[in-house]
Amino acid sequence: MPTVLNAANEIAVDAFLKEKIKFLEIESLIEEALEYIEVINHPSLDDILSIDQYTREFVLGKINCMK
Repeated sequence: MPTVLNAANEIAVDAFLKEKIKFLEIESLIEEALEYIEVINHPSLDDILSIDQYTREFVLGKINCMK
């Protein structure tokens, strides 16, 4: 879950800084990602990289739907 938290936060904060979302939407985007992405116990490096990319795409998709 730290990977999901970090990736979702980076994308959401970037969108806020680019004025694509409001400040208070950062938290809801991160929360949605944390609830949606499945927990993997003892992930491999490949799992972590895959989850990072998937989370970024998930959050970007949510942001694009907000427009």
